[in-house]
Amino acid sequence: MQKSITIITVIVLVVLICAYACFYTVNETEQVVVTQFGQPKRVVKEAGLHFKKPILEQVNVFEKRILEWDGNPTQVPTLDKRYIAIDSFARWRIEDPLKFFQALRDESSAHGRLDDIINSSVRNQISNHLLIETIRSSNRPMLMMVGLEGEKVDELQNVKKGRGKITELIFAEAVPAAKELGIELIDIRIKRVNYIDEVRKAVYERMIVERKSIAAKYRSEGEGRMMEINGQKEKEEKEILSKAYKKAQGIMGKADAEAIKIYAEAYSKDPEFYSFLKTLESYEQNLKDSSTVILSTDSDYLKYLKSGAEPPQ
Repeated sequence: MQKSITIITVIVLVVLICAYACFYTVNETEQVVVTQFGQPKRVVKEAGLHFKKPILEQVNVFEKRILEWDGNPTQVPTLDKRYIAIDSFARWRIEDPLKFFQALRDESSAHGRLDDIINSSVRNQISNHLLIETIRSSNRPMLMMVGLEGEKVDELQNVKKGRGKITELIFAEAVPAAKELGIELIDIRIKRVNYIDEVRKAVYERMIVERKSIAAKYRSEGEGRMMEINGQKEKEEKEILSKAYKKAQGIMGKADAEAIKIYAEAYSKDPEFYSFLKTLESYEQNLKDSSTVILSTDSDYLKYLKSGAEPPQ
């Protein structure tokens, strides 16, 4: 009895192993090339359970979905001899798994071949067009143009094709070569355009010089405007002071004339009393505690200080 159970178990295991070796599954996102001793036998694109010869046949699975390619920046000279770095990317899928298997075997090899195909197309098209064609897509007016007054600003050349058209040319050139490998190129786009490091450094230095020149121009204009404002301020200040001095002198002249008139009227009414008041004012101003005055006893200056002297009535 125990021996029979063992035999049945072995038979079941052998059947399961044979079944596992004879059948395989294909997912919705996969496609398969079945090979026998390395030679392709058939292509399977339908999802589900499929049969294969155990041991003799092998299953090579490939993606059916869209894949991405992102290359390294490529240094390219433009038609006007401007050296730039082009960074591009693409989307692709395995259209013919049999051709793909025969030419490349796996996705890693496919990426290497796409590097050659796409970069070559990029170099061919970029080197046959001006730099302005690569960075612009139309002739729309620039939002900002910076230049120094009196300095000629280079006019932008007219765009005949633009980046969009150049991208289409790159795509059209790369498609046939990729198709021979069983690859369908879906799209190619330029991700970034920049000067190479050596040229970029020179461009930055030129930009710095231009910014410094513009800054010096603005500073010079500011200093000139400041001197103009200060000169105008000093002129207006002198005019105001001159008018104020003239007006003050007029007022003072009128006041002095009025004072003289009052003094004359007072003097004419009582000359002796007026002389007495003026003499007292002179005493107050000149005869102080620290003052020393030497006068003769018959000086008219002391006539009102003499003993018994009284002011005139």
